[in-house]
Amino acid sequence: MKIAILYRSMTGHSKKIARAIGAELNVEPLNVKKKPLIDGADLAFIIGGLYSGKSLPEMTQYVKSLTPQMVKQVALITSSAQNKTGQDQVRAILESNQIKVIDEYRCIGNFLFIKMGRPNKKEIVGAVKFAKGIAGR
Repeated sequence: MKIAILYRSMTGHSKKIARAIGAELNVEPLNVKKKPLIDGADLAFIIGGLYSGKSLPEMTQYVKSLTPQMVKQVALITSSAQNKTGQDQVRAILESNQIKVIDEYRCIGNFLFIKMGRPNKKEIVGAVKFAKGIAGR
């Protein structure tokens, strides 16, 4: 199975999660800010944070460029201080591009002084476990 790990990180949390998953799955994480080219991935993990309930503009712009020929299905991994919603914008774009979103893992992130230290080690381990389970399907 060909796997891609795509992330956009403003605070470093998503990058940390992407690297942990990449180390476990032996896949190099790609920063969407650099507009990486992917082709023929069976599965992509898209990892990003929410800021005021929204994904970063670079993330939404990047996923608009994805096609089913580039990636067949996606699992989302999201961190946010509120942890009330997921990457709904990204999900809607992917689905409108006919790319199946199979699941989403959400963990708590921090913002300024709110929930400092999050995502913590336990949440990162949870994201890795989620990714291994999805990749093993």
